[in-house]
Amino acid sequence: MDLSLLGQYVLNGLMLGTIYAMVAVGFTLFFGVLDVIKFSHGDVLMVGAFTGLVAYLGLSALGVQSNALLTLGVMLSAVLLIALLGAALARWLVLPLRGAPPINLLLITLMAGTVLREAIRLFYPAGANPKPFPRLLPADSVSFGALTLRFDSAILIALGLASIVAVHLLVTRTRLGLAIRAVAQDSETAQVVGMNFQRIVLVTFAIGSALAALAGVTAGLYYNEINFGMGLLLGVIGFSAAVVGGLGNLYGAILGGFLFAGLQTLGAVWFAVPAYKDVFAFAVVILVMTWRPTGLIAEQSAERV
Repeated sequence: MDLSLLGQYVLNGLMLGTIYAMVAVGFTLFFGVLDVIKFSHGDVLMVGAFTGLVAYLGLSALGVQSNALLTLGVMLSAVLLIALLGAALARWLVLPLRGAPPINLLLITLMAGTVLREAIRLFYPAGANPKPFPRLLPADSVSFGALTLRFDSAILIALGLASIVAVHLLVTRTRLGLAIRAVAQDSETAQVVGMNFQRIVLVTFAIGSALAALAGVTAGLYYNEINFGMGLLLGVIGFSAAVVGGLGNLYGAILGGFLFAGLQTLGAVWFAVPAYKDVFAFAVVILVMTWRPTGLIAEQSAERV
């Protein structure tokens, strides 16, 4: 294979891995703190992408022309509003059912995701059709021999990795992170010593949802297109990445995201039909889960239900 083409595949895989890792980290945060598999996570990502698009249209209508300001406005609007959406879902859907059977929580988050998806399809103007996402990042590129690196891809990869590192530092190096880890390890004891369990859960869901919104905007800026169903596949891949890496383990989520992207890249290289890359990636993940049912990095904690 042409080395330049292989290099482009590697860069594409790195870009995809960054998006998948952001989604997987959200699943891991939710499960780690509340033992919840939030199946609406992918649709929250999609709403984040549409929120960014609406912010762009609004800022453009106000006369803002600077791509830097537009990009900042799009990302901040999506992150802040979807953080509030994530906290609202936790407050009024997840926490009230905390004592219910786990299947109830699975169903209610699945239905909440369907409501979000169908609301965009029905109420956003021509929401059933794909929407062009603005090209706000520099379209220039730089060549390293036969390899061409696009500036927009480099910026998005750096932004995604920085956001993952920021969440990692928040969880491992701050008092809030200590509280999150304490609740994740033993919520009852954490409440006994005076921690506000509900507040920590809401903050955790806000952080995970904000990260999903950033992933949605990143996907929009990278592909320059979004649609109401984009969260379905990204949600499934993000969840699969979290599980194969080790559900509940932050490092496992990151590893799983890049592993899945790497498998898709290998599939694209080996098969003439690009669509086969997803089949190949999921097939390998199934084999990995058969070999390591607890994930590549098993969570060191009490038994999960």
